[in-house]
Amino acid sequence: MTEKKETYYITTPIYYPSSKLHIGHTYCTVMADAMARFKRLTGYDVRFLTGTDEHGQKIQDIAKEKNVTPQEYVDEIVDGIKDLWATMEISYDDFIRTTEPRHVERVQEIFKKIYEKGDIYKGEYEGWYCTPCESFWTETQVEDGKCPDCGRPVKKAKEEAYFFKLSKYQDRLLDLFENNPDFLQPETRRNEMIKFVKQGLDDLCISRSTFDWGIKVPIDEKHVIYVWLDALTNYITALGYPDDPELYDKYWPADIHLVGKEIVRFHTVIWPAMLMSMDLPLPKQVLGHGWLLLEGGKMSKSKGNVVDPVVLIDRYGVDALKYFLLREYTFGQDGVYTNEVMLRRMNFDLANDLGNLLSRTVAMIQKYNGGFVPDSHEENEIDLDLKTIAISAAPKVEEHMNKFEFSVALEEIWVLVRRANKYIDETTPWVLDREEADKERLDTVLHNLAESLRIVSVLIYPFMHTTSGKMRKQLGIWYTEVEWKDALVFDTMSGEQVAKGKQLFPRLDIEKELEELEKMQGPAEEQNIPLELKPEIEYDDFDKIDFRVGTIITAEKHPKADRLLVFQVKMGTETRQIISGVAEDFTPEEMTGKKVIIVANLKPRKLRGMESKGMLMFAENGKRCEIVTTIADDGCVVD
Repeated sequence: MTEKKETYYITTPIYYPSSKLHIGHTYCTVMADAMARFKRLTGYDVRFLTGTDEHGQKIQDIAKEKNVTPQEYVDEIVDGIKDLWATMEISYDDFIRTTEPRHVERVQEIFKKIYEKGDIYKGEYEGWYCTPCESFWTETQVEDGKCPDCGRPVKKAKEEAYFFKLSKYQDRLLDLFENNPDFLQPETRRNEMIKFVKQGLDDLCISRSTFDWGIKVPIDEKHVIYVWLDALTNYITALGYPDDPELYDKYWPADIHLVGKEIVRFHTVIWPAMLMSMDLPLPKQVLGHGWLLLEGGKMSKSKGNVVDPVVLIDRYGVDALKYFLLREYTFGQDGVYTNEVMLRRMNFDLANDLGNLLSRTVAMIQKYNGGFVPDSHEENEIDLDLKTIAISAAPKVEEHMNKFEFSVALEEIWVLVRRANKYIDETTPWVLDREEADKERLDTVLHNLAESLRIVSVLIYPFMHTTSGKMRKQLGIWYTEVEWKDALVFDTMSGEQVAKGKQLFPRLDIEKELEELEKMQGPAEEQNIPLELKPEIEYDDFDKIDFRVGTIITAEKHPKADRLLVFQVKMGTETRQIISGVAEDFTPEEMTGKKVIIVANLKPRKLRGMESKGMLMFAENGKRCEIVTTIADDGCVVD
């Protein structure tokens, strides 16, 4: 009787197909793929889900601009995403599209279920809407007329809508975060969500009536279901919930929702509340990973500052790119991507360490033992040290993988790789070959090197399965299946015939590669990508603005909003309070005393309960804002 395997369900976000994916999206999917492969290798019955979130006003607007239907537009983009995942050798078990009938019908059933629970009601929504984020924001959440998530301008929207009683679940959500600390990691994300929930939750707008590219509300076809209810439910609709629950019963609740930090709130506040409403189990854990940044800031398709993974794969291979992404960056933290960092990691770790170790070992077995892996004989302390490191690596890798510490897990593998390279220098096989009396010693050294590489080939399989296969072919064990338990034992090889192959990772001329990549990718200034601007204004509109010069007398943090600074600004004879969302870029101390340019005739507004009378002028410059300063006297008119 076959032993029943423990299940493991892991998901990526479903990606928004507004344009081609970049290396930041690749990072998330590569992590999920490595974990799925690792869990399969260690004996789990794995379900790995990814897909695309295809509805919403932004898609409808883009399709209209391109003079195609929304379905035609997303079909083309999704084909490209699937091609990318095939190129990346992503081992997903299911790819869910929110335009598929299986998803559409199940979302409508879920809507009815929540409605019948009494948690959906009809009302009117008036608020600030961010089209790129598909998000409504309240007056207090909007900062300087911009979306608090993406920083783009928002617009006032008012329409009839259906609402989900999110506020009803505020206490249960707070209890979830405070009494189940593992539900959301890393800890910084959890603390952010506790703070967010404690500020108070408004009921959630879950339908729109001003566009029609979405799933129809089953009780009112004038409305389409708002994107987050549509998108988040993919994790259970893909399992057949509610009408065909075989997979749902087997795999839900999910073990891991892997998401970018910018959508943690949706996955840990809105999604759990929906599940609570339906009396369904919550996912076991949500992990919010950091961003890959370029030196100019966060990668963004709209900004054009993205890195195409296909360019890198075509030049260096998929395994080299996967290794770099998983090895270079610490899970949960942002990381800066540069071509030079990537190339150095490939050269030092892959070409110098791993590739060179395999090449030297196979060449020596061919030269000194006719191409066959010899048996081991008497061992000394150096041999035992290598063996101890080799057979202790797998438990350490497993421990770190279960914490999503990919970089540390790979470092544990490379401890063995580097130790084996040092072992060659310590044992000097080329010297042992000179004396017949040293043949058994030479055999032991060659055997131990082959065994170390065999173990490495098992350990790297979740990260670089193609490289693992190439290693095993050269070691003469290509016919045996990779099994995790084989990494826990030494001295299993005897008589295998090695076969010299191509270099796993050829050494790179970094300066030359940097030049070639710059030509291929093109610096942003050469690409001449248009800036993303607000709608054009006429000169008469601009002439209405009254710019004045002022001095910041005091600056302090807003008591109810981390991103806001409260300034007292003196303009000639008047001192007034102005609030700006720049606390992430400036401290109160460095702003005090600065002369600034102010939009003085802006209608006053309240930001988190405090009045702001005017606007300070800032300009975006890569990673941060820069304040527009002057040497003019206070109160002067700026022409």
